[in-house]
Amino acid sequence: MPRPVLATKPAPAARSRKGAATRARLLESAKAVFEKTGFLEARITDIADGAGISHGTFYHYFDGKEEIFREVAATQEALLTAHDDSDPDGDHHAQRTEYDRILQANRRYLARYRDNGRIMGVIEEVSRYDPPVNEARIGRQKHFAEQAEESIRRLQAAGCAATDIDPAIAALALGSMIGRFAELWLIEEWDDYDFDHAAEQVTKLWANAIGLHEPPKRSKKPAPTLARKASAPRKATPARKAAVAKRKP
Repeated sequence: MPRPVLATKPAPAARSRKGAATRARLLESAKAVFEKTGFLEARITDIADGAGISHGTFYHYFDGKEEIFREVAATQEALLTAHDDSDPDGDHHAQRTEYDRILQANRRYLARYRDNGRIMGVIEEVSRYDPPVNEARIGRQKHFAEQAEESIRRLQAAGCAATDIDPAIAALALGSMIGRFAELWLIEEWDDYDFDHAAEQVTKLWANAIGLHEPPKRSKKPAPTLARKASAPRKATPARKAAVAKRKP
């Protein structure tokens, strides 16, 4: 499914290059204000001041605080679901195990959530009473669930995951585990976990839940043949010397 994006109606002022730049400044300013004050206490005057425009000019771009917040939320949700084409291991991509791939995906999600923790906290709060923001949040969860389900089915077909696991239920449950863990850890500050350790632990839970196991690796090199050692020369004992002398004419 496409990544969750809340549709917003662009104002005529935003269609020019200058208008687009002003709109971008407004979104950046709004994100900073929402992070600092939360949604309810945020003021349009503060958002406009941060973007370097007048209070009245704000309404050339957005209808109000709700609309600009929904666009900020949509941008953040899209960031969490964006695919990462970078390969930290370079040419070793093909050598990564299935466990490594799951770990990389979990690390990427947790890192993005951590780096945007303040605004994500506000989004999680507003999503509880604002249907459009909640729709984007649910869209993000569905996006991850569908990706996870596809991955689990692929692993089952390859004989790398338990076949008695329901892929759809497992994907929803495991995705919810990662999402809720990120919220409690990085927003609610449940505890001060080391990032690498936390990512490793949730990945182990994920792998164990689906019965992940790696197929045996086939070596491309032919099996080495053992060279036959040359027999050591027999020691010439007196009895052997006598036997050889009898065979001589």
